[in-house]
Amino acid sequence: MISTVNVNGLRAAARKGFVEWLAGTKAEVVCLQETRAELSQLPAEVARPDGWHVVLEPSSAKGRSGVALYSRTAPDAVRTGFGSAEFADSGRYVEADFGPVSVASLYLPSGQVDTPLQEEKERFMAEFLPYLVRRRAEVEAQGRDLVVCGDWNIAHREADLKNWRGNRRNSGFLPEEREWLSRVYDEAGYVDVVRSLHPDQEGPYTWWSYRGRAFDNDAGWRIDLHVATPALAERAEQAWVERASSHDQRWSDHAPVTVVYSD
Repeated sequence: MISTVNVNGLRAAARKGFVEWLAGTKAEVVCLQETRAELSQLPAEVARPDGWHVVLEPSSAKGRSGVALYSRTAPDAVRTGFGSAEFADSGRYVEADFGPVSVASLYLPSGQVDTPLQEEKERFMAEFLPYLVRRRAEVEAQGRDLVVCGDWNIAHREADLKNWRGNRRNSGFLPEEREWLSRVYDEAGYVDVVRSLHPDQEGPYTWWSYRGRAFDNDAGWRIDLHVATPALAERAEQAWVERASSHDQRWSDHAPVTVVYSD
């Protein structure tokens, strides 16, 4: 079982309920994004929780980005970044080996139309797709699998966000972003695990703005994904979003996305 969640600041999430969630989860690996903290800044129950091994990859830009992997067993190997000089210290990608499966935590830039943030996102995407192609070939040549979990910051289809008509010109649902994600699936050959298990469902959404009543009205986006090599995707048995029961019980503006993979 693998879970992924953008914590929207790990220190804040820890105060709001992340610690309790981690203590209760049955996941074997948990992927976190937007941790926004150094290990020394975290309380012991987050930096060194009982029963967990922690790999934290912060950004060189203080208080920004950051990804992490929490695992029940120590990883066999850990790799940070994906060979990009620009994004080497950006805290946006960490990958670890656990036996025959590699698990990665990804925080793809969010972007904003007509700003340098969107240009950054486009540069990241341009470099990341060839990495995915290369990495799939490597792991499959070794008889292994890879799943890239995280906040991909792109809603692929109309079913992946509630207000798709009103967001066609906004970052996260731009035609070129959606086409790029299609290439991840169609050209690089990866599988959107949750969508493969729920092909006709609206959502299930994973992020809701804190503005207005987005959460209460379930006006969300499905941007937190498990993107896996085909053999691993075929072993996915169940997938669900751990949506809080009420607005005041949320510890992030995202919810964990959990998938059960058979052995």
